[in-house]
Amino acid sequence: MNRDLVAKRIAYLGILVALNVVFTRLFSVRIALGGVEGIRLGIGGLPVIMAGILFGPVAGGIVGAIGDVTGFLISPMGAYMPHFTLSAALTGIIPALVIKYLFNSQFDLIRALIAITTGQIITSVILVPYFLNRLFAHPFEATILPAFLGQAISIPLYAFLIFVLSKRLINENILDGQMINCLGSN
Repeated sequence: MNRDLVAKRIAYLGILVALNVVFTRLFSVRIALGGVEGIRLGIGGLPVIMAGILFGPVAGGIVGAIGDVTGFLISPMGAYMPHFTLSAALTGIIPALVIKYLFNSQFDLIRALIAITTGQIITSVILVPYFLNRLFAHPFEATILPAFLGQAISIPLYAFLIFVLSKRLINENILDGQMINCLGSN
């Protein structure tokens, strides 16, 4: 990949980090449980998942991790816990791995839905409530149901938006096919 494409790719990833921070911190409903953020409803995961699907699992992980740390520095809710940064990184990594390896980089709405569901169930429905339980003694049962209900809304929305936006960005030649890692030039 030439220097211009690398610079362009870094710029796009920077934009996705910024969108993640804005969507997560400003356009999300945050519900505190016991003095720490217990449940967050919003579209903050959208740019992270999109980074992974368009630019590959490493890019998705980087956008998720940098977005989480930056968001914490700007608007903390409780102490910093790297467990949640790991979960944010996995939010970008898992759907990208599913698309790239399970679906051989073939991308449509159903595959997007399956990939995003896999990632969100692992991160938002299982890991986040588990971390809240282990770190703050929040009952797992009390946090998993709201997480599941939130994702029942978020997952189809993410899948639809990412499918439509990624196809549009590729078809309009806004993203160069050489720059895209996970989807290739499909």
